[in-house]
Amino acid sequence: MLKELGITFLTTIRDVAPIVLLIAVFQIFIIKKTIPHLKKVVFGVILVILGLTLFLMGLEQALFPVGELMSKQLSNPEFIDKHYSGVLTDWQAYYWVYIFAALIGFSTTIAEPSLYAVAVKANEVSGRTIGIFHLRFVVALGVAFALVVGTYRIVVGDSLATYIMVGYIIVLIQTIFVKKDLVALAYDSGGVTTSTITVPIVAALGLGLASVVPGRNPAIDGFGLIALASVFPMITVLGYAQMIDLIKYINKF
Repeated sequence: MLKELGITFLTTIRDVAPIVLLIAVFQIFIIKKTIPHLKKVVFGVILVILGLTLFLMGLEQALFPVGELMSKQLSNPEFIDKHYSGVLTDWQAYYWVYIFAALIGFSTTIAEPSLYAVAVKANEVSGRTIGIFHLRFVVALGVAFALVVGTYRIVVGDSLATYIMVGYIIVLIQTIFVKKDLVALAYDSGGVTTSTITVPIVAALGLGLASVVPGRNPAIDGFGLIALASVFPMITVLGYAQMIDLIKYINKF
């Protein structure tokens, strides 16, 4: 454990160092000003390195194994036989997987630090009209729905490209009919969902499920959940914006 912790710590320093160096070079040589509150900045960088080290260790020791373990247990033929009397290959047999996928997608997205950062900035720029929790909740709903659709795709063996194309067609149609104020925010919301907390569990869920479902190849069918988790939050945020516009229109009458 200590050896892994040391390796992870050195790897984190290697990854963070170019960012810190780049900012320092621009601040000192391009802008030609000293870094304000240097002691606080240095202390913050140390906290970032320590935090990322512990977080990455946690991913390896907990989130990855738990996500894969849960998907395999919920897809286990013995477990399915206890809760479903039909054929193992029926998509309905995996309803507990869909429920788990929705709940884990919602909870990990709510806890996503990058989404919280975007929500805070959106709240500031919009003059507090975009609620921090409201945006996080809508995005989390999108991810939850995406994982349900993604796990269903793995079970039935459909083409990922079809799902992605249909999703982006819906996004494009919504973009035409929604006010432009929230379009960029909706697109960004899709990107921030694929970050530090969501990705490890979602990837483990897909790989674990594909390794258990009969006739599925983890290398081919196990991936793709993260791509869907980027599309569906765009749909829900744009839909949220359209719903607000509709409510405002109705209230006029």
